[in-house]
Amino acid sequence: MSSSFRSEFVRTLHERGFIHQCTHLDALDQRAAEGRIVGYIGFDLTADSLHVGSLFPLMLLRILQQTGHQPIVVLGGGTTKVGDPSGKDESRQLMTDERIAANKAKLQTIFDQFLTFGPNEALVVDNSEWLDELKYLDMLRTVGTHFTINRMMTFDSVKTRLEREQPLTFLEFNYMILQAYDFVELNKRYGCTLQMGASDQWGNIVNGVELHRRMVGREDEDDSLIGLTCPLLTDSQGKKMGKSAAGAVWLNPDRLSDFDFWQFWRNVDDADVVRFLRLFSELPSEEIDRLAALEGREINDAKKALATAVTALVRGREAAETSARTAQETFEQGASSEGLPTIVVDLREPVRVTDLLVKAGLADSNGAAKRLIQGGGVRVNDAKVTDVQAAVSLADLNDGVMKLSSGKKHHVLVRTSE
Repeated sequence: MSSSFRSEFVRTLHERGFIHQCTHLDALDQRAAEGRIVGYIGFDLTADSLHVGSLFPLMLLRILQQTGHQPIVVLGGGTTKVGDPSGKDESRQLMTDERIAANKAKLQTIFDQFLTFGPNEALVVDNSEWLDELKYLDMLRTVGTHFTINRMMTFDSVKTRLEREQPLTFLEFNYMILQAYDFVELNKRYGCTLQMGASDQWGNIVNGVELHRRMVGREDEDDSLIGLTCPLLTDSQGKKMGKSAAGAVWLNPDRLSDFDFWQFWRNVDDADVVRFLRLFSELPSEEIDRLAALEGREINDAKKALATAVTALVRGREAAETSARTAQETFEQGASSEGLPTIVVDLREPVRVTDLLVKAGLADSNGAAKRLIQGGGVRVNDAKVTDVQAAVSLADLNDGVMKLSSGKKHHVLVRTSE
């Protein structure tokens, strides 16, 4: 691919498919070509792991650093206390300071996989450093005067909640003001001139660009601060991705096994493989072009390459290779491999297969488990289960382990607790 962009940063984003919207793309390209820029993305601390939907922003930060610029990870220790209404039908549950701190500690391990931290390298900052110190009346006088209710009512995060007649609290209504203020504060503290994020953050990002312009008295066309968004992670049918049969596809291994993470990418639709290779792998363009030319059953080789590349990036090379080997042994050689996800159950008394399916995350409920069995999709040790009342016990273990399968692609090993 080729483009007219001067900077390696913008050219890479364009060629790989990361750019959705940008307030001043030409200015960003020029600045990135002429010197080092500082850019940030914010992550609220609503969970102790990110999910695959966060791979877009993580890759944006990684490419920013790899092309010679400085990324800042902004953790929302302050804004998490408010809750981002973007894309939400209901108010978030308010979180305790202790829960927010615990989530913050867990998320650092994910950022370490993607970025190099240190002097003159990537930074991690918490917006509670400045938001917790704000005096309410000073905040209203300094920042609030630059926002109109008329304008705020036009943003999707507000309109959607009101159109669906769902309550939008005054606390949440302040979120966009706080995120806008983050951008202004980061510019003052670190010389940050670029905010990036997913497309559902566009309104919040533009607010930051406009707030800075108004606070310093610049003209409408001022490009001192720049906002850029990437697409939301969707499949070829436009459906938002990030969920599997067993729940959210988490990035942390204690929330989702390496093997299940690898399998998620191995099972993507044929039409999505090449796009995801460009977005979430660091394979050279020539190799991706070669994989893109594969047809028929050979497209599975491209899917395996995708799964291994993404897993290596998120979980490490060893986890990726072990997962790939496990998949080959399980699906291509028919073996029960030690690399599969494992659950521990007391089998001294018989346990119904339906209960095992739910415990293993292969079914959401007993009713769903029964339907899986009735549809012929459940196997124990590769033998089909036909009775919804079927139970297993110690006698079903082979060398201390039992393989429970849902369909051809989802497998869990069962061990006894005794």
